[in-house]
Amino acid sequence: MFRRNRSMPAALRSAVLLLALGALMSPVRAAEADVPARPQVAADGLSVIDSAARLVWARCVEGMQWDGKACVGEAQLLSHAQAVALAAQRAKAEGQAWRLPRANELRRLVDRRTRPVGPNPQLYPGALRDWHWSGTVSVPSGTVNPYAYGNVMQGRTQESGSSEAFVTGWAVHLGNGESRSDVAKGTRLAVRLVRGL
Repeated sequence: MFRRNRSMPAALRSAVLLLALGALMSPVRAAEADVPARPQVAADGLSVIDSAARLVWARCVEGMQWDGKACVGEAQLLSHAQAVALAAQRAKAEGQAWRLPRANELRRLVDRRTRPVGPNPQLYPGALRDWHWSGTVSVPSGTVNPYAYGNVMQGRTQESGSSEAFVTGWAVHLGNGESRSDVAKGTRLAVRLVRGL
């Protein structure tokens, strides 16, 4: 690689060699920097920081509390309106912008490497592998077909599809990552809040 220069002192030759090796190794360090950081438990143990997604997750679902070793208590199952109100109440009380996570954010919690599949138990101890409310807003899909049997049976023959957004919401199953946009908002589901980093 380099011609040996006999007139160059040994210490200087070593320094030049180290610089050359450093230049060769720098692409490896750059590639390592591109690997997204894994979520980490915050110093207080109450939350999980996902720096790659720029999110901070509550470590326990609502109704459960972190006791220093695990999430204890019983998970609250809330309607969508109760979940939104709880997030607003917690945000006001703590001065942090807690909210319901979007469906794609909730799906990030499903770790397919764990057995059984679900949220990583080291990060989210006692996590429910069940349906959780999402803050994703249902997008109207157009007008209702007045001749479809299901719409006739539900009395939806004259309205547009946008009114369905008021009665249904998005939920994500944290045992398999499935998401649905047709969950009745009165259904009682688990809630895990999130905020920006």
